[in-house]
Amino acid sequence: MRKPKAIIVGGSIAGISCAKALILAGWDVVVIEKTRGPQTGNPTGAGIALHPLSEKIVKSWLHQPDLLHNITLPLTIDQLEIRWLQLTGAAHQFARLFYQTLNSGIQVTVLGGVFLIFRKMRILKPYKASGRAYPELGNGVHAGLGPGTHTVLYELMYKRLNWIWYITQPEPELKGGSATMKVSSDMIKKMHQEVEEICVPELARVIKETKEPFLNLIYDCDHLTQVYCDNVVFIGDAAHPITPHCARSTNMAIADAAVLGKCLEKLGEENLHSALEEYQSVRLPVTTKQVLNSRRVGQIKLGLPLPDRELFDPNTASPEDCEILKQRSLPFFDDVPAIE
Repeated sequence: MRKPKAIIVGGSIAGISCAKALILAGWDVVVIEKTRGPQTGNPTGAGIALHPLSEKIVKSWLHQPDLLHNITLPLTIDQLEIRWLQLTGAAHQFARLFYQTLNSGIQVTVLGGVFLIFRKMRILKPYKASGRAYPELGNGVHAGLGPGTHTVLYELMYKRLNWIWYITQPEPELKGGSATMKVSSDMIKKMHQEVEEICVPELARVIKETKEPFLNLIYDCDHLTQVYCDNVVFIGDAAHPITPHCARSTNMAIADAAVLGKCLEKLGEENLHSALEEYQSVRLPVTTKQVLNSRRVGQIKLGLPLPDRELFDPNTASPEDCEILKQRSLPFFDDVPAIE
């Protein structure tokens, strides 16, 4: 019998996940990607956090599930009561893993306040922030909460460190089409002055020893209210761009692909629009709540005003004030609707 055909625009994590899910559902798939293959290196990459559900889905797609463990390491966060896998070297490793397993079914066309220590997390192939480790910081992931800002420090294997400092500021003028840009000497000087006031001495030292920091702009966009139109389906950030405060973008894209594949497999090409309607009814409530929650978490951590609560100050915040900041407070974090 003739197989239905899908064209996927973009070979990102969302695109490759979607390709894999549709191939397993019995579709012929063509992926249109501007590069000829997965990248062999990522000079600014750190890691991608995989929720246990994403880990389970990815393993089900691989001919050799153990391959996933070769590029990941487990993270146990006792305070949040969850288990993560941290993906090595960012997206290009994920892409390479799928390119190796898609076989002939796919055609590629050309912090100064409170320090919360989360133990047992390591990421491979990070951005090299320093030539040596800082043992006084301990081993793990550190989330620093300060008035009007927050930081994240990943302590890594091979004596490497990766840090992120979230700052609210006017939008700089972009050069070219990239939202990642090098910082000027004046910006570095200002950063070194502010870090002494905001962060604990150990983290301030790490930041000041970083020779070439770079700036990633974060744009807060609204999610779509409809994720398909006729025969076009939106997957991942194309449907629900999300701020990074809940480490959810990759996980949402993988779940999108898995649900879409199950809907198409269940109802078949002859009931395409019914399948897409079911996909939308399952995913849209989940992704909408997660986008809005991540936005709210970011606003709270950055000390931005919200109409229903006072400005967040980690020095005076109660445990109840901090509850929304926990990863497990994300809507549908552990309870994701399934296909009937």
